[in-house]
Amino acid sequence: MRPLTRQLGRRLARSDRARHLLCWLVSLYIRFTFATSRWSVEGGEAARQLHAARKPFILAFWHGRLLMMPKAWQAGIPIHMLISGHRDGRIIADAVGHFGIASIAGSSSKGGRAALRLMVKMLKAGDCVGITPDGPRGPAMQATQGIVVTARLAGVPILPLSYATRRRRLMRSWDRFHLAFPFTTGIFLWGAPIVIPADADETALERYRLLVEERLTALGAEADRRMGHAADLPAPHQGLIGEADGAPQRLHPAP
Repeated sequence: MRPLTRQLGRRLARSDRARHLLCWLVSLYIRFTFATSRWSVEGGEAARQLHAARKPFILAFWHGRLLMMPKAWQAGIPIHMLISGHRDGRIIADAVGHFGIASIAGSSSKGGRAALRLMVKMLKAGDCVGITPDGPRGPAMQATQGIVVTARLAGVPILPLSYATRRRRLMRSWDRFHLAFPFTTGIFLWGAPIVIPADADETALERYRLLVEERLTALGAEADRRMGHAADLPAPHQGLIGEADGAPQRLHPAP
């Protein structure tokens, strides 16, 4: 069944018309799920204050909690999402585009330096940027250093965010994708801002990378707990942080 699903996904990705239709249907599902459910938001004061002061920040969330994130974002405020240029990334880019979210093509394995420069440029221009620090291929809930490097270079804080719903399915994908069902109860949990000092060296960057990882994982576990689920914790780190399929998954600092 899985090979058949992958083959169907490849065909959809190759056909522009089919991909646009699929992404439109995904956006309808997100809207329907949000509209038919009861949602609460906690900890969003920092984001509101930064928005009011017109100060940009990096929105951080795990790849597996991507589905409902467009509905956590305040409409009318520009944000650019770092999304892989892979065919799966194009589907995600088109889907979030229905919510006014622009995409930045790139990943840690291809186009990473160019994407980092573009993110820093947009942040310095006053726009926010969204990053899944365990994307695009994992391991799940293990952050790469790219997010803290971007925050340091742009001089902006990182705001972690997670969500959970009572009715859901955890998909058997690498990111343990959280598929929210309609007619449920859900919660968005924001974490405290993480500020990276401009003079942070490699040792400090590693500490902040781990802090981002810990905060996001803790938020997800707390959101799950409140919705009546056991915490979905990551597997122990193996080898290089951010390693997947034998290839380092990092965004490197711009030269």
